[in-house]
Amino acid sequence: MPKTDDLVLFAQVAEYGSFSKVAEINSLTNSVVSKRIKKLEESLGVQLLYRTTRKLTLTDAGRTLYQGAKTVKQAADEAFDAVSGFGEAISGHIKISVPTISGELLLAEAVAEFCSQYPGLTIDMSLENRFVDLIDEGFDLVIRTGYLEDSSLIARHILDSQWVVCAAPGYIARHGRPQQPNDLKAHNCLQYAYQTTGASDWEFKGEGKNQMIKVSGNLSTDNPIALRKGALGGHGIAYVPRCLVYQDITRGDLIDLFPDQVGKRLGIYAVYPFTRQPPKKIRLLIEHIRQKYLDIRHCF
Repeated sequence: MPKTDDLVLFAQVAEYGSFSKVAEINSLTNSVVSKRIKKLEESLGVQLLYRTTRKLTLTDAGRTLYQGAKTVKQAADEAFDAVSGFGEAISGHIKISVPTISGELLLAEAVAEFCSQYPGLTIDMSLENRFVDLIDEGFDLVIRTGYLEDSSLIARHILDSQWVVCAAPGYIARHGRPQQPNDLKAHNCLQYAYQTTGASDWEFKGEGKNQMIKVSGNLSTDNPIALRKGALGGHGIAYVPRCLVYQDITRGDLIDLFPDQVGKRLGIYAVYPFTRQPPKKIRLLIEHIRQKYLDIRHCF
């Protein structure tokens, strides 16, 4: 099996048409480059280059391999670019938007910590649940929950967020505990207006595909914190991201009613405008945020 670095070396030889030039770029000798290409040919069982005293020419097999090797080289170049300059001074301004739950749970502190690490950097962070327009509103980075279809943006997956249906022990004592999702139709269900499926359509696992249960209740809000407080007060049943009520469930202040049946699981993404390579400060911030999420992945 050919080594990846030999494919990269071959792609360079194909591009420059010279062993000496490639040797210079990689701080190698001509003979080392020549031997590695020869070894690549032997491992593949084909001749890749025609060698003359004047120039190197690709054979048919060489041209075919070059198409794939070129992709490998490009991926390697981009990987090196992505980490180059990590020790350099980072400065300037970043405008970001994050969801209220993640913002209060971990991102407010995470972003403040990032600013402390890079004193020359300033960040303007909005905590909001609406899907902002990155381009029109001038955002450099957005943390979003859900699916992204805009091809002018790049989305990097961070982790998945599982949702739960929960209620306080006091509510269950007064109204009984629903035994199956259909039982929710007889309960006061506190609804989150920003659900992608609709506030009154709650998603559960079903045979073949997930099923939607139509619920009703006396409170609908676009603020998940309000739903948590309503549920903690015993005023109804809430369908919310697990991370929002993880501590409440751990303490027993809320009960996870259907731990194995809730079908809603949404990806959390770092989203930025399409570029071949985002600025270093954006790459650094994304990696910093990603690690903070992964540090408490058990909450999600």
